[in-house]
Amino acid sequence: MTADLVISLFYLLEEITLNTKYYAQNVSQIERELKTSLDKGLSNEEAKQRLAKDGPNSLASKKNRSMFMRFIDQFKDFMIIVLIVAAILSGVVANEWTDAAIIMIVVLLNAILGVIQEAKSEAAIDALKEMSTPNAHIRRNGAILEIPSTEIVPGDVVLLEAGDVVPADMRLAKTASLKVEESALTGESVPVEKDNEVLKADDVALGDRVNMAYANTNVTYGRGEGIVVGTGMNTEVGKIATMLNNADETATPLKANLNQLGKTLTIMILAICVIVFVVGMFTKQGSEPTNKLIIDMFLVAVSLAVAAIPEGLPAIVTIILALGTQAMAKHKAIVRKLPAVETLGATDIICSDKTGTLTQNQMTVEKVYYDNELHNDEETIKADNPAMMAMILANDTKIEDGGRLLGDPTETALIQYAFDQNIKVEDLLKKDGRVQEVPFDSERKLMSTVNHYGDKFFVAVKGAPDELLKRVTKIEINGQVAPISASEKETILASNKNMAEQALRVLGLAYKIVDKPYDDPTTNNVEQDLIFAGLVGMIDPERPEAKAAVAEAKSAGIRTVMITGDHQITAAAIASRLGILEESSDKNKAVITGAELDKLSDDYFNKHVQDYSVYARVSPENKVRIVKAWQANNKIVAMTGDGVNDAPSLKQADIGIGMGITGTEVSKGAADMVLADDNFATIVEAIKQGRKVFANIQKAILYLMSCNVGEVLTVFMMTMLGWDILMPVQLLWINLVTDTLPAIALGVEPVEAGIMKKKPRGRKSNFFSGGVASSIIYQGILEGILVLGAYQFGLHVGPHIGNAAMQHADALTMAFLTLGLIQLFHAFNSKFIHKSIFRAQTFENKWFNGAILISALIMAAVEIPFLTKIFDVTELDGIQWLVVIVAGLLMIIIVEIVKFFERRAARK
Repeated sequence: MTADLVISLFYLLEEITLNTKYYAQNVSQIERELKTSLDKGLSNEEAKQRLAKDGPNSLASKKNRSMFMRFIDQFKDFMIIVLIVAAILSGVVANEWTDAAIIMIVVLLNAILGVIQEAKSEAAIDALKEMSTPNAHIRRNGAILEIPSTEIVPGDVVLLEAGDVVPADMRLAKTASLKVEESALTGESVPVEKDNEVLKADDVALGDRVNMAYANTNVTYGRGEGIVVGTGMNTEVGKIATMLNNADETATPLKANLNQLGKTLTIMILAICVIVFVVGMFTKQGSEPTNKLIIDMFLVAVSLAVAAIPEGLPAIVTIILALGTQAMAKHKAIVRKLPAVETLGATDIICSDKTGTLTQNQMTVEKVYYDNELHNDEETIKADNPAMMAMILANDTKIEDGGRLLGDPTETALIQYAFDQNIKVEDLLKKDGRVQEVPFDSERKLMSTVNHYGDKFFVAVKGAPDELLKRVTKIEINGQVAPISASEKETILASNKNMAEQALRVLGLAYKIVDKPYDDPTTNNVEQDLIFAGLVGMIDPERPEAKAAVAEAKSAGIRTVMITGDHQITAAAIASRLGILEESSDKNKAVITGAELDKLSDDYFNKHVQDYSVYARVSPENKVRIVKAWQANNKIVAMTGDGVNDAPSLKQADIGIGMGITGTEVSKGAADMVLADDNFATIVEAIKQGRKVFANIQKAILYLMSCNVGEVLTVFMMTMLGWDILMPVQLLWINLVTDTLPAIALGVEPVEAGIMKKKPRGRKSNFFSGGVASSIIYQGILEGILVLGAYQFGLHVGPHIGNAAMQHADALTMAFLTLGLIQLFHAFNSKFIHKSIFRAQTFENKWFNGAILISALIMAAVEIPFLTKIFDVTELDGIQWLVVIVAGLLMIIIVEIVKFFERRAARK
């Protein structure tokens, strides 16, 4: 059963269950359905029975695979299977056990690294479990008890207060100024005001269900009581756990490319080996006994197969990826899965969460309206300004030692604004201490405090501007208090609307001065006959570097899409400020809500997903659907997120990017990469590094494959022409020397200039795209021709002219050394696939220069007298060495000429 089917059945079952939409039912209905009492709660016996029936209030997870099975899984890769077969043939048939051992070491190393990376990625569900609050206050048998949250059952009555973590999904029955911070679940950037009223709409988005409280969210203000309607896997966070458990692993482009490469190579190599064997048998028939000839040609064919397979490729790719992870770590991007490095470089779409990713996840004052003027937050405001005094005094923020602020984000933003204005807040609070208060109430939407003010008392009021203006009779302008006119109220409301359209959360500020405290401080006497002081507009602002990062991503052909739990207006405003929404775009069409998305069919949405740049009020299911829609259009999708609600989409995406600072352990556990600085700009830098990694792997493949084509072509043509053939030990030695250090050194090539001006290569591209396939073919042919040419020269130059046997031995030695050294010359060609190597940057990579020098010395070492017998070579003279070196130089010169004409043709 596929993951999609499991999830679909899960949600279908939920929809047909009558008690699913608890937000649309009144408390009495829920009491009857769940057979409980708000006043008394469940009985202990009933709770015990329900716990046995429904299980503990904790999250289930699928059984983790053993380390042994994970290790076995690493050998299911097609390329790995080919290498194992090659190792067996090399040892058993060709008796080359050293080469077989090298291949198996490469295979085992690759498997071990894969297991280590996979083991680190299985923490998502465990992290979800650890989020559960250890204890909760409930009412049972009419008494208040404190019990472990795992023992809570449906029907329990839970009591909430500021600082609590909600232990289960609840239908709220009583609220007193209750606010719950739900950003980890819904993406909403500010705490949600809760009440107990029935919601009449048929389909209310998760973030708008104000009469519900959900497991693992945080109570930031007030108190409340509610009836538990869902525990464990039947909670909203449980749905996410289900989606994580059943999510399919997305095959990375790198893995797909390597698998395709392995299959292609196998078919080609087997075909060539068969041809070499058959042709060799015919051309050499009669030169030696048939049995010996069959064995010799079979050994040549096997050696050719081993030489043709780039057995070092998996290890080289792993090393290049590992080096890429180190480079990214220096830029604050921590990669948890090696293929993610390359995948990020192929990204077409970045689906980014807004809160905490594109924004700072911290409410900040941006505009203040007073004295009939709108002021920016940078402008100076005096401590005795009534607007500022109302912000400070009508505020429940706690200021800890060191200046840390605790409380509702809206209120802490006001205090932080005062700090930024260099106002001594703590001195003011001490001098004008609170005497009385009228707490915030969601119905009247106001909060008031009565404070000392010399020998009088200062009443500070803040709240919803429209509600506050109903109670205002005067206005202060430049220190002068006068009756407020209708036109002044209209001007204030217009300013309020203007700020709201900019996605600012606006509060009204008012005050009055009284002679003494109130005998009965209620809204009817405290919040009457007020003097209007001003408005304050706040927002969770975009990160300063995010706009530039979005622009750079755009220049690289990468589209940024915002996905948030915030309201549509807020999302559109932030997206416009960041450049995600163009000024000319129709925001009514480019911005869509989760509720509107639910009404679209999959076919329609998949065809029109490119029309939408901003998604607001979305659910976890919406996020997964958005990612899948882009993937259905063959786009490689990166998804960023920091909340529990982001985990399923992080796992569904081609690359999930978690936030290291603000991110939950759940999101980090589900991610392929974690940003240590939560900086959106880091993603762009990581994309650059990812593109570099792909380019370097492509260079290594170009080098290895063209060299292997040259080797195959050399042996093939020698066989077809009936010439002497390079020995298996010679072919394997060339592979050992040239396929390791130079290829690895290509993996640490620096970023090429202009790499972020190129469009994404797309899901359909592979390592042979961009002219690499044709380059491999013609460069391999060129290499083969030059080696055969060196062989022919060897038959006519040197100290052994006249001695046919020695002349043939010299020629084979020259072919052997030319084949080895020409590949090292060719490594310089591979540094730039299309650009010329005649530039200063060619020699910047000191690791590469050293690798070529060491490999050349090792290759030439076969000429040391005691090694010549092992490799069956002769000692060459100066003329013969000159031919070998000229062949290598010709490789560079001819490839550079071809590149020149390629660039010229591309410009036309």
